[in-house]
This record gives sequence, C-alpha cells and structure tokens, in this order.
Amino acid sequence: MGVAIAAFILTGIGSIWSGYRMNVDSIKENTLETNRVYAQKLATTASSYLEESFQILGYSAGSIKTKMHDNNALVQETERLKMQNNMFNSVLITNAEGLVLSISPPSEEVLGEVLTSVGAKDALSKKEPLVSKPYKGITGRLLIFISYPIFSETNEYLGMVAGTIYLKERNIFNALLGEHYYHDGSYVYVVDSDGRVIYHQDQSRVNDIAIDNKVVQAVVSRKNGAQQVLNTRGVEMLAGYSTVPLTGWGVVAQRPLNVALAPSFDRVQEVAIKSIPLMLISILIVLWAAARIANPLQQLATLTEESMDSKNVEGLKSVRSWYFEAHYLKSALIRSLTFLQGQVSFFKDQSTTDPLTGVTNRRTMDAMLAEWRDNKLPHALILFDLDHFKSVNDTYGHAVGDKVLQFLAQNMKAVAREGDVCCRYGGEEFVMLLPTTTAEEAAQVAEQLRDMLANTISPCGRPVTLSAGVAVYPQMADTTEKLIEAADSALYLAKQAGRNQVIVAEQENK
Repeated sequence: MGVAIAAFILTGIGSIWSGYRMNVDSIKENTLETNRVYAQKLATTASSYLEESFQILGYSAGSIKTKMHDNNALVQETERLKMQNNMFNSVLITNAEGLVLSISPPSEEVLGEVLTSVGAKDALSKKEPLVSKPYKGITGRLLIFISYPIFSETNEYLGMVAGTIYLKERNIFNALLGEHYYHDGSYVYVVDSDGRVIYHQDQSRVNDIAIDNKVVQAVVSRKNGAQQVLNTRGVEMLAGYSTVPLTGWGVVAQRPLNVALAPSFDRVQEVAIKSIPLMLISILIVLWAAARIANPLQQLATLTEESMDSKNVEGLKSVRSWYFEAHYLKSALIRSLTFLQGQVSFFKDQSTTDPLTGVTNRRTMDAMLAEWRDNKLPHALILFDLDHFKSVNDTYGHAVGDKVLQFLAQNMKAVAREGDVCCRYGGEEFVMLLPTTTAEEAAQVAEQLRDMLANTISPCGRPVTLSAGVAVYPQMADTTEKLIEAADSALYLAKQAGRNQVIVAEQENK
C-alpha cells in the first residue's frame, strides 16, 4: 500500500516537474529568438542610418565643391545639414589640410582650428567616406566622426564635410534604437568592432570595453545569433545579437533569465497549490479503503503508476467499484489524474503559443512550414507589420502597445479561414499561413484584415494600419527561407510605397 501511495505522489510531482521543464525550455527558445530578431532589426536600422548619412553628406559635398571660398555658403550648408533631420550632433566642413572652415552649431574652440584627432586625420589621409572609431575631439567630447570627401570637377581633393555623434550625450542612437520594449531589466546596447560600448541606455557604460563578454566576442567576429550569457555584472541574460556590416558594429538585445522564467515559477506554484489538496484527499481515501478491501485498490495502484498515459484513466474507469468506498476512490483518482493531464496539456500548449497574443509562436510556425514543405503542400504566407508601432508605444505606453498587438491578433483570427494559421513572427510582425491558397486569395485575406484595422478604433483610441507582403510556395520560392524573404521584400515595398497596403511578391523571387 505504501508503494502505491509513493508512486502516486512521485507521479504527480514528476508530471508537474516535466511540464515545468518543458515550459522553461520553450520560454528560453522564444525569448532568444525574439531578441535575435529584434537585434537584427535594429542592426538593419543602424545600417540604413549610416548609408543615409553618406548619401546626405555626399550630396552636400557635391553642392559646395565650387563654393569652398564662399564663407556664407559654407555656413548656410552646415546649418542646413545640422537642422535638416538632427542626424548629427554637429556638422563641419574642412579644407584639404583639416582646417575647419565652418561648423554648426558654432564653436569658437573648433572654428579656424586644424583637426588633429585620429578620426579626422584618418579621413583626411584616406580621402573616402569613413566612419571613425570612438575618440575624444578638440572639445573633449567622446564622439564618432562620419565624413565624406569633397573633390573638385578636376578630381582635386578640397577637404571634407563631416557629421559627429556625441556618444555621452543624447544622439541619433536614442531615436533609432530607443528603449527596449520591456521595463524589467531588458536593454539594448551597441559595440564597435573592438568591443567598445558606443551606445547604452545607461550612459555611464558608454566607452566601456566589453570584449570579455562571449556575445560581444561573437558579434565583433561578424556573427549573428542568440545565446544565454553571463553579462559583465554577473547576471544571466538571454541575448540576441546582429552585426552592422558597413562598420562591424554589433547590436545586442538581452533580457534577464530570471525575468523571462518568472511566469514558469508562478505557474508551477499555482499547479502545486491546486494539486496538493487533491493528492492528500486521494491518499487518505486510499489508506481508509485499504484496511477493508484490497483487490480493487491493488488494481487502482497498478494503473496509477503510469498515470500520465490517458489509457490508464480509461483503465481506472473500468475497475469494478461494486462498493461505495472503491467507487469514491476511483472517482477521486480519475479527477486528480485528469487534472494533472490537463496541466501537462497546458504546458505543451504554452510551448506552441505566443503568451501575449494567444496566436501560434515562431517555433511552431517554423515546424509547420517545414512539414508543409516536406509534404510538397502548396501554401501562401502573409507577413504583416504594424505601421508606426513605435509611435504607439512612445505615445500611449507599452501596456497599450501590448493591447494593440492583442487587438491585431484577434482581427487576424476573425478573417482567418478554416485551416489558416495565425502566428506571431516577432515584435509587431505577424504571419498568416494559408494552405492550398493562391496569391490572389491570400491578398484578399490580407486586404480584408488591412481594411478592418484601418476602419476600426484600436485600444489606443484610434485606428492603426498595417502593411503586408504576400508570397506563395512553390510558385514564388522553393524553400521556406526564400518564401519568407519574398514576403519580407514585398512588405518592404509596401512600406516604401506609403504603408497601409498589401503587395504580392514577384514571380522572379523564386
């Protein structure tokens, strides 16, 4: 009898523990993937900024190459660059020897001086578009120097036009990267190719050397990915990282491990609180009934040893409970085991579902796409992205932003047909998988969702819009990766075309 009771207790504990471990592993994988995608997106944003900087400075260099001796023209040009879009903390123009001819905002410490800093000398000697490593300028500020050479019509080097980013002050990185979307210890930072911190929400960390961090070592080696790591302050982090190809910078987005796993601890505690009373009641009933009738109890004990098998619940129901005590015990055991099986099912469901929106998560989406590809099942993929979602978070707060994401997920489910699968791809990006669906049919579904959002008040008090890219397998791509890339390219075109629209990928994306 004691063996049966011990087996019952151990089985219950084992079921809870296995469910807990499954949930922990799922949360780790989801968090790492979310941070990897977020870091990759921020790296793309930073790369676009640098490319745009060179374009703007290059245009300026072309417009002033004939006005290098016109002081008023140079002053107007530096002021225009500084005020145009606040990309730089300061803008300056020098001659071929590095003499500062104009600077905005005006600075008596710099105007008329010859630049002798490492970054400036490097730009003057190489005579090519350049992003410097961090260094201290004439004013003592820690900065990054982004420069573009000025050449005459006869290809004579005349000097350079440059913008600076003050790393210890508010700069363009604050607008590009912003705050991480959690306020629980998660954060984003950027390192240069030497592992030196050039952006951090805690400005005191800027200019720190973090090359001992394994994630920093990986990202300065131009690798992209995600891993669990111990940060420089001894905190276990789930980090995603991505490289900015143009400069070799690395973007890292990370979340504390204990914060990510907190929901699992709460769930285990809840399950334990609900399970223990039922287990205690069942044990008392077993002890009471064992003194009177042995045979039915022996059957129940045998069937309970592997209680998580649903067939054993059916076996318990088949035990002949021809007396009240056996019948009562059997009912209690069935309730307990059914409850435990329900908890295990819950944990399994948690591993496949995005906890915020309730739609399918990225891990399950990838598995489903792989299965469809292996079975040669034609299907369409729609990639959605909420327009200007960052402004929703900045204006109304992240709590309202979360409700907007839930609002989008609910509307996705509303337009989904039987067999369609709604998924969260990462951040404000969502995916719909539509089996045996043509591009035209998928575009109609996407357009229906787009129209519904554009004409419905969202939780932020106004309608929100989305852009969507549609791609179809196998007509537009012969692999899952190419299918997602095709949909992403179409989404990018939708964004470029003004947002709030649906674009179908071209056939040649295959």
